[in-house]
Amino acid sequence: MRAPTPGTFDYFTGAISEEEGASRTDYSPSEDDNITVQGVSGDKGALGYFGLSYAEENASLLTTAKVDGGAGCVTPTVETVQSGAYTPLSRPLFIYVANKAYTEKAGVKGFVDYFVKESDAIAKAAAFVPMTAAQQKKAADELASLS
Repeated sequence: MRAPTPGTFDYFTGAISEEEGASRTDYSPSEDDNITVQGVSGDKGALGYFGLSYAEENASLLTTAKVDGGAGCVTPTVETVQSGAYTPLSRPLFIYVANKAYTEKAGVKGFVDYFVKESDAIAKAAAFVPMTAAQQKKAADELASLS
């Protein structure tokens, strides 16, 4: 299980128990996903949560949980995370920038433009689920509308 400090813990507990931070206390917290994989794979009936990339990397050791967000059980995959179908256990990650900062500060504009243009490479390096082509186009179009 995740240590109670990162945002993943708050998101998971909020999505599952509807109260951020509400969790049983009889667990072994870790911020190291590899430790969580070892603990879960070595203890029948154990539960851990972490990014999809760790589940995929350790598919021979783990069984992923299907969830039913109201439309039937869904298996976690890149596609079900991208589409939002793996709900409530998938979430988008955003960067927020004031329009004025984007249009008036070259460093901010350069960073955001780079981030959107290189989002696939950044997602891959961070082991995140990348945006779809449609999501990338929408982000690029929204930035273009600010210029």
